[in-house]
Amino acid sequence: MPTLSETIIQGLSNAVHQIVENGERRDPPPLVLHLEQPTYLEHGDYSTNAPLQLAKVLRQPPQQIAHAIKAKLEADGYLDHLLSRIEVAPPGFLNLFLDWEQWAGREFTVPQNPGEKAVIEHTSINPNKSAHIGHLRNSCIGDTLARLMRRVGYQVEVHNYIDDLGNQLADTVVGLLHLPYEHDHSRFGDYCWDLYARVNREYEASPELAAERTNVLHSLEKGDDNTAWIGLLAAERIVREHLDEMKAFDVGYDLLVWESEIVREGFWDSAFHLLQQTGHFYQESAGALQGCWVLTQGSSAAGTNDSEHIADKVLVRSNGILTYTAKDIAYHLWKFGLLDKDFRYKAFADGIGSTHRAGTTGEFGGADLVVNVIDYRQHYPQAMVKQAFELLGFQAQAQKLRHVSYGVVSLSPAAAEELGIDTSAGKPSYAMSGRQGIGIKVTELLDRMEAVIETKRSDKQGLPSRTIAAAAIRYYLLRFSLPTEVIFDIGQATETTGNSGVYLMYSHARAANLLSKAGITSPPAPSFPAQPVKAELALLKQLAHWPDTLHLASCELSPSLICSYAHELAVLFNAFYGAVPILKAPDGELGFRLWLTSKFQETMADALSVLGLPAPNRM
Repeated sequence: MPTLSETIIQGLSNAVHQIVENGERRDPPPLVLHLEQPTYLEHGDYSTNAPLQLAKVLRQPPQQIAHAIKAKLEADGYLDHLLSRIEVAPPGFLNLFLDWEQWAGREFTVPQNPGEKAVIEHTSINPNKSAHIGHLRNSCIGDTLARLMRRVGYQVEVHNYIDDLGNQLADTVVGLLHLPYEHDHSRFGDYCWDLYARVNREYEASPELAAERTNVLHSLEKGDDNTAWIGLLAAERIVREHLDEMKAFDVGYDLLVWESEIVREGFWDSAFHLLQQTGHFYQESAGALQGCWVLTQGSSAAGTNDSEHIADKVLVRSNGILTYTAKDIAYHLWKFGLLDKDFRYKAFADGIGSTHRAGTTGEFGGADLVVNVIDYRQHYPQAMVKQAFELLGFQAQAQKLRHVSYGVVSLSPAAAEELGIDTSAGKPSYAMSGRQGIGIKVTELLDRMEAVIETKRSDKQGLPSRTIAAAAIRYYLLRFSLPTEVIFDIGQATETTGNSGVYLMYSHARAANLLSKAGITSPPAPSFPAQPVKAELALLKQLAHWPDTLHLASCELSPSLICSYAHELAVLFNAFYGAVPILKAPDGELGFRLWLTSKFQETMADALSVLGLPAPNRM
């Protein structure tokens, strides 16, 4: 069964098509019909401006066309009795009123994807120090997209890319080898957080130490000496801590892909051979990029300042070191099953697989759709990967490669001041900087939020305070639209009212409590009242819109759409709870209101599941 809006649009389309034919227009321009949910209940449950769109086609007044469409829909049985009435409103709108009892007796579901495989890459934190809240936004977005795609029928595989050959790990290794440092830390990642900042300060005073980074990078890439093993051991230890940090927020993975495996197992060699055949990949013989292998002349990156991004076109530097983009191209060719190579795999932790040269064969990759959750600053490198696919002739795969870009997390002046940052400049936000050691670690934030929750709650028999805290933080990072820069404020993040994860979970628990007191778990659809009150109608409309919201969010890859829907649903349920008696309702209305409460609980539980939040029966 299609969604409710799709069902209505299909009926409208059929009526419009027949009216156009009756008007002897055999070649009408294509019309895209839209439905809106009016702000005011008296304007209907849905409205459409289709008559206004048809006015030029049929050369008739919009209201005349509206009456014709209304008559056609009435003659055809009001969309199989789904509509109770239709009103024409100037200058040419149709206001549609649902028969809610008919709606309740049917099943409208989100269109299901026919089993395509989606590979979603997210988190991908450099394995050189503890995670901060900016990393956590990435993870929460990626994990929610994975849940959303599974909900609409995709076979989902989640990757966490481990850059164990990058500059950041090299800097930490330089510090471990050359900067004696003593400080009391309970976790290795926290020790490396401070060490990494100290190394970057020392680089400014010691060019010799800065030059050591290049030596470490070569060692990491070759992978066969003491330095390489120190780098591997440090990276593995920090990755395990990252996984523990994300597990607290119910973020999971299927596969860890180590960058070193892409290089050492010959993935880049295969990609290099393919790119050489395009005519757009060559070695520069002169100029600033002499000796570099460069990819150029593609369409995906067109319109971007070339001088700003010229370094991103370099895939192999003159010293032979591969750039991140080069390894990413090889990795994505494998994701789509376009390379003649595969990794070997072994278990890493808690059911999570990992690429490993000493592992066994496995069934990963081979995606139909690839989604990469990476902040907006990586737009151009992502475009270069897509450009490489186009140049290689993999047009279909290029269209199925989607970059979910999002705004970074900065600190509010209050949060920055609390961390000891100079805020005398009066800026509206302050950037976090790993090199300077500025940021809020994930574990520190969770500890702080747990303490806030613990002091605010009177009933401590429900969810643990730490679980509530993690859910609250997760929702806070999800509710902003993706392009928005999140200016992180500790006070706002620890709120438990308003548009918060705590409010959503509390609303679900309230509904569960009502049904428990009534001794009902899943009441059948009852007879509807002749005229539901305003609070009941508003809640019904929001419930009916859930499949459409799921479908739109999955198409746009937008978790914030689910947040907005769930918050509005909670607001409307609590308004319904306050407006009418439920357990003490008259006999003729009790069954309906308990059923409405049950539908709310079911829908809110579904939304919370997609968002990765608990659906508690008691807070």
